[in-house]
Amino acid sequence: MYTTPEQFIAATKASLEAQFASLTTLNKKAFEGLEQLLALNVNAAKATFEEGTAAAKQLVAAKDAQEFFSLTAAQAQPSAEKALAYGRHLASITSATQAEFTKAVEAHIAETNTKVISLIDEVTKNAPTGSEQAVTALKSVVGNINAGYEQLTKTTKQAVQTMEENLNKATQQFTQAAEKATAKKK
Repeated sequence: MYTTPEQFIAATKASLEAQFASLTTLNKKAFEGLEQLLALNVNAAKATFEEGTAAAKQLVAAKDAQEFFSLTAAQAQPSAEKALAYGRHLASITSATQAEFTKAVEAHIAETNTKVISLIDEVTKNAPTGSEQAVTALKSVVGNINAGYEQLTKTTKQAVQTMEENLNKATQQFTQAAEKATAKKK
């Protein structure tokens, strides 16, 4: 138990510093993900502008309607593939950022859990006799909170994995359909 105000102040300060460090880590991870997302979007915008300009020049140079439509069809598959690549890259950034967030939060929760259990043990050393049931109940509550968080984390990871699998399947199906359509036109 905290016997002096100095001990209480030191424990409070340590707790606040740990929370600040966790928030700093999460903010850093968020900005890293945001930087990657901005770089992806800037590169995609540049490429789209350059490719759009080149495609427009090709279409304007078409000699007749048949060549125009042939060029349009030829440009469709590469554009679709680039859109799919963008989607995969976006999903990769999102997934990696989410994984980093989860890792940081799990570390913070594990550290906090250890401190809470340690605090409970310290406080119960000087607890009056007969308070064992209350201490056991408190430890049970902490255990249940941790179990709930672990289940939430597991469910979130499964949802992200399912999303990635569905995106990969959709990408494969779209690519196969585009390849078949292109092969028929040749």
